[in-house]
Amino acid sequence: MASATPPPAQSALLFPDANEPARLPPPPDISGLIAKLNPEQRRAVENTEGPQLVLAGAGSGKTRVITTRIAHMVAKGIPPESILAMTFTNKAAGEMRERIGQLVGKQYAAKITAGTFHSFCLELLRKHKKAIGFPKGFSLCDTGDQISTVKGAMSELYAVEVKMRPGDVLSAISLAKSRLETPKVLLQKAVDLQEEFVAKVWERYEERLHHSRLLDFDDLLLRTVGLFDTNAEVLAQVQERYRYLLVDEYQDTNTPQYEIIRHIASKYSNLCVVGDDDQSIYGWRGADIKNILGFSRAFPGCKTIKLETNYRSTEAILNAANRVIANNLERHEKTLRAHREGGAALKLFRLADENEEAQFVVRDIINKTNTPEWRLSDFAILFRTAIQPKSVEVELRAQNVPYKLVGGQSFFDKKEVRDILAYLRLLVNPSDELSLMRIINSPPRGVGRTSLNRVIEFANQHHISVPDAFDRSSEIEGLGPAVITAVSELRRLLATLSGLRYSLTLPELIDRLVEGVNYKAELERAYPDPVPRERRARSIEDIKRWSEAHTERRKKPTLGTFLSDLALNAGESPDRKKEVAEVDEVTLMTLHAAKGLEFPAVYMIGLEEGLLPHGRSAKEGNIEEERRLMYVGITRAKLELILSHTRERNKFGTRVKSMPSRFIYELKGCAPPEDWIPAGLEPAEKKAMQKAAKKTAKASAKASAKTTPKGRGKG
Repeated sequence: MASATPPPAQSALLFPDANEPARLPPPPDISGLIAKLNPEQRRAVENTEGPQLVLAGAGSGKTRVITTRIAHMVAKGIPPESILAMTFTNKAAGEMRERIGQLVGKQYAAKITAGTFHSFCLELLRKHKKAIGFPKGFSLCDTGDQISTVKGAMSELYAVEVKMRPGDVLSAISLAKSRLETPKVLLQKAVDLQEEFVAKVWERYEERLHHSRLLDFDDLLLRTVGLFDTNAEVLAQVQERYRYLLVDEYQDTNTPQYEIIRHIASKYSNLCVVGDDDQSIYGWRGADIKNILGFSRAFPGCKTIKLETNYRSTEAILNAANRVIANNLERHEKTLRAHREGGAALKLFRLADENEEAQFVVRDIINKTNTPEWRLSDFAILFRTAIQPKSVEVELRAQNVPYKLVGGQSFFDKKEVRDILAYLRLLVNPSDELSLMRIINSPPRGVGRTSLNRVIEFANQHHISVPDAFDRSSEIEGLGPAVITAVSELRRLLATLSGLRYSLTLPELIDRLVEGVNYKAELERAYPDPVPRERRARSIEDIKRWSEAHTERRKKPTLGTFLSDLALNAGESPDRKKEVAEVDEVTLMTLHAAKGLEFPAVYMIGLEEGLLPHGRSAKEGNIEEERRLMYVGITRAKLELILSHTRERNKFGTRVKSMPSRFIYELKGCAPPEDWIPAGLEPAEKKAMQKAAKKTAKASAKASAKTTPKGRGKG
C-alpha cells in the first residue's frame, strides 16, 4: 500500500446488530437485472438453497453474479442479517456491500455481514475473549512485529549451520500454521536442521506473543477453529445467525479457512463458493487447491455451475489461455469462450538478452503511443520474479517513458508510522513487549543495549514479558537507576495517556501522545534534512486522518477498534487497482500482483525455463501452479498479448544460455526440440542432458552437411 489513503470501512460491515427493529421498506424487484444475465450466470444467482460451487472463469462477470445473487436472496425474503459473505480483501468487502446497496438499498446492505476471514475472526474472538484464554483481551500483531519477534527468537537459538532470513522463517511458520500443524508436530516431522530450527524458533515465537497478549493473523484463523471445536454453544450461535454463507475466491482458501466454513455451514448447508481453480496461484503461502477441487465430495448434493463466457479478452487470447491450462491434470474441466470475436494474433519474440528484450518492449510501446488509439496506462509489463524489471526500468528511464513499479514500500513500514502505532498499542495493551521494545529509545532515553539485554534475560528466566520484567526492575542485577527512572517515567506517561483515551477523540489523543513523548525530537534526530523530515511528519498527520475516518464510520469507535482496522489493512494485499489506475504510466508488476486486473495490452517477458516455470517450483514438482500463473498472465490482456524470451540472460554476473519455457511449446501445440533442457533438474541430470543435446546437434549438422548438394552455399 504505497499511499496513505484511508482504509475501507470493513469494520462497519461486520456483525451488524441482528436485534435491531426491522423497519425495512419492501425490497425492490430485481427481475429485470436477472434477465440481463447469461443463462449460466442466472442459474448461479437463482439457486440459493443447498451447497453450490460456481466455477467463475477469468473475466466471466464473477462480481456481478455474487452481488446480484445476494440481492436476489434479499428480494425473495431471506433475512439480510442471516447472510455472511466472506472475501479476501477489505476493499472487496466494501465494494460488495456498496453494490448490494445500489441494488436493494443501503438499509438492507447494512444488515448483511460482509468481510474478510481475518476481520470476521477478529470480531468473533473479541466477543468471546474469555473462551480463548484472554480475559483481559488481546492485541493484533502485524507483519513487522512478527519479523521482530522471529529475529529475537532466532538470536536466542543462534545456529551456525542454519542460514535463514527472519522473513523466510516467518513464512515457514505461517505455512505450517496454514496446515494446522504445531511446533511439536513440525519438530517431530523435521527432516533436516533447517526444519528443526524453524520449529524451535516457532516455540519461542509463540511464547513471546503469549506473554504480550498478542495474536498474529494466522492465529485469528486457528483460534476461531479451536473455538468452534471446543465450544458447541458459540458454534450453534454462529450457525443460527448465519444460515446463508457465500465465499469469494474460494480457490485461495487454506485449511483453517476451510474448517471455519465447514463448521458454520454444517447445519444448514446453504453454502455458495465462487472461485476458479485455474487461478489458484498461492500454494506457496498455504492456499490449498484441494478445497475447490474436492468441494462436491465434501458437501454432498452440491450443484456445480460453470461461468465460461469471458467478457474481457479477444478470442485469440482466450484460445491461447485454454491451450495452456488444458495441460493441467488437477482441474475442473472448463473452456473459456470469448464474448467478443476475433482479435489480434498473439506475438512471440525471441531476443538476444534481457537488454534487447527491454529495448524491444519499450520501443514497441513508444511506437503504439505515437498513435491516438493508445495511452501509456493501457500497457502492463508482467514478469515472474522481482529482479526481472531492472533492465526494463533502465530502458524506460533512458527513453523518458513514465512508469510505475507496483508494490513499493508500504505506508505501514515507515519508521514514524510504526513508532506512533507502537505507542498507541501500549495505551491499549501495556503488556505489549514488541511495542515497548520498539519505542523505548524513540526518542532516545538512555536505555542501552546492555541494560535491555539484562531485562530480556530476566524476563526469559522468569517466563514473563519485558514490561512485567521492568515492573520488577529492582530485582535485575546491574540495571542502573537512570535506566529504571527513564522507563518508569515513560510508562507513567503512557498510563496517563491511556486514561485519557475515553475522554479525548482519537485525533486529539494522537496529538497529545506525539507532544507528550516529544516525538518531534525523534524526527529531528532521525531526519536532519528538513525536506524528508516534513514528509515523515505528514505520515503522522495521515494517521490522524485515518483516525478521523474511522470515527466517522464506526458506531462505537475506540482506540482498540482503530488499531485493529489498521493492522488488518496492513496485513492484506495492497489495492492494486488503485495503484495502476491513477496516472498515465506504463505498469510493471509481477504475475502474482496482476491477478484480478486487466489491461488493453500485456507484455509477458522472460518466458524461460527457470523463470516461468520458476526453477525452484519445477524442482519441487509445482509445475501446475506455475502453469496457472502463466494462465493468469495471459488472461489479463484484453486486446493484445505480446510474449518474449531470450537466448541468454545474465545470472549472477555470468551470461547463461536460456531455454524457452515449456509453456511456449504448449501454446504452439508442439513438443520441445531434442536439445531443449527443462528447469528443475539436478546438476548431474542437467549435465547429462546438455551432453546429449550437443551430441544430437553435432550428428544433425553432420547429416545436414552430407545431404547438402555441392556448389550450394548457406544462404
